[in-house]
Amino acid sequence: MNPSTAFARVFVDELARCGVREAVLAPGSRSTPLALALFDHPAVRLHVRLDERSAGFLGLGLAKASRRPSVLVCTSGTAAAHFHAAVIEADEAGVPLIVLTADRPPELRGTGTNQTIDQLKLYGAAVRWFCEAGVPEAGPGMARYWRSLAGRAWALASGAAGGFPGPVQLNLPLREPLVPDAREPGPAGRAGPVAGWPDSLEGRPDGAPWTRFGGAAVPYRDGSPAWLNHRPADGPYGSPAAPGPAGEPLRIEWAERGVVVCGDGDYDTEPLLELAEAAGWPVLAEPSSGARRGPNALCAYGYLLGAPGFAAGHEPEVIVSAGRPGLSRSQQALLRGRPGSWPARHVVLAQGPGRWADPGRSATEVAAAVALSGPGPGPGRGPAWLAAWRRADGAARRAADAILDADETLTEPGLGRDLAAALPDGALLWAASSMPVRDLDLHMVPRTGIRVLSSRGASGVDGLVSSAIGAALAHQAAGGGPAAALLGDLAFLHDAPGLVLGPDEPRPDLCLIVVNNDGGGIFSDLEQAALSEPFERVFGTPHGTDLESLARAAGLEYTRLERPADLAGALAGRGLRVVEARTERAAAAALRAELRAAGTAAAEAAVTAGPG
Repeated sequence: MNPSTAFARVFVDELARCGVREAVLAPGSRSTPLALALFDHPAVRLHVRLDERSAGFLGLGLAKASRRPSVLVCTSGTAAAHFHAAVIEADEAGVPLIVLTADRPPELRGTGTNQTIDQLKLYGAAVRWFCEAGVPEAGPGMARYWRSLAGRAWALASGAAGGFPGPVQLNLPLREPLVPDAREPGPAGRAGPVAGWPDSLEGRPDGAPWTRFGGAAVPYRDGSPAWLNHRPADGPYGSPAAPGPAGEPLRIEWAERGVVVCGDGDYDTEPLLELAEAAGWPVLAEPSSGARRGPNALCAYGYLLGAPGFAAGHEPEVIVSAGRPGLSRSQQALLRGRPGSWPARHVVLAQGPGRWADPGRSATEVAAAVALSGPGPGPGRGPAWLAAWRRADGAARRAADAILDADETLTEPGLGRDLAAALPDGALLWAASSMPVRDLDLHMVPRTGIRVLSSRGASGVDGLVSSAIGAALAHQAAGGGPAAALLGDLAFLHDAPGLVLGPDEPRPDLCLIVVNNDGGGIFSDLEQAALSEPFERVFGTPHGTDLESLARAAGLEYTRLERPADLAGALAGRGLRVVEARTERAAAAALRAELRAAGTAAAEAAVTAGPG
């Protein structure tokens, strides 16, 4: 067996023993040994994509939904550069990826050899770990090195070694021959001793990984790691609840005027919801936090925070925030506090070792966990504070619903609201990180039973079709129900190659709902909209693309959504499909302005009316 083939088979086998179940390949020549090893291994599901950028985001979606590292593989040269955007998102969001970049051996670098670039530390500080592996050789101890290397990559990507999950890069120089001899035995770990090798290529008995990681990093029984401060969901979504970090939680004294802010992220929200209930505090939860549920979660809090009278009269004394908040300016203003005054006591829960989100620089304490000190509110204390938030939230929500339900026009905020309500229990919803997730934030009614994901690490427009496909595949492989994605037209077009799947590729049950307003709708709500002369070309970016033709070209079923009442029928389909909802940017901007005016006015009126 040639060294490159031996390395690939041993390395892939060890990754599978550690817990890798999904791998994404962008084909090329130099990565041939890895491609064949992944194709052969029975424990790994292989996905093949033509475009490295789409492949990278497919792997990101698989890892984000499954909460375990997925593997990305590419050939040498610029192929590895196309993974970079997905690596950045994975770094910011704490998504575990094992990026394997095949490379020319050292003697071919710097010589003008075809398809050869400097791949060393290509992703800079965006990876948890970089390793330039040695060129595979038929020497003693090599199998131990390869298996140990795979285990370290898994541990550092998954967080099983105690760090914050994220991407790792292994640069793998491979010498020819790159293909196995036809007479060579099958992959290591499933075959006997290999003739011509100085020692065994076998792994440990009974399929055990070469290296285990103890303490809080012991893998769960399904192989997923016990991530520090990460939320392993129940049921079909993952594993039982993870143990928290060592040590006691930060104890905070009860105060009547407190709020819990849950930003984007995959963390254990149950203790935060319990804290809010015990303290009588409202929960201001972004859709992709997993915390928009329970009796204290609000629906229209964005309108409340945007109402000057309500915001001034409801300044909190204590803020507990988790995840990565930042969907609205009013939410950011709450976290910063009033200009000219010290902000409230602001306890930020760390995302992992050395990682916490404090965009307003207002944190007074950073902790791994938090709990109330003492019994909490006594009789007659606390409920009035929560009741005021609920009253204003209900008023703002009713005012917004009245506008959205006034006619049968298909609108972007109404579509987001109705989609989140219509999905069945066990469903997955992927929301694009621009207007779709913001529409959900303002109008999604708190509920259990669905999981909302979004690429809010770097909040880019790239790779969202592939990320949604990957998330749906992992979600359904774990026993989850149907999936939907709410995307804008620019996000859809930006990842058009992600629609192209070969006939043998796994396909999810995923409804891609594309809001087509012929351009970048978010800019119509920003200051740039006042720049009338350059706005349409420079920010609006109309494209005039026929999305039906694009969907048909990719071999996908296409439906045009005409009215809100048609949504249920569109969701009732099966397989990977495209549903287009056409809107107008100017009308959408005017509607959102009307909703803001009505929602904030209703919140202000609720303050004036008081209890009753």
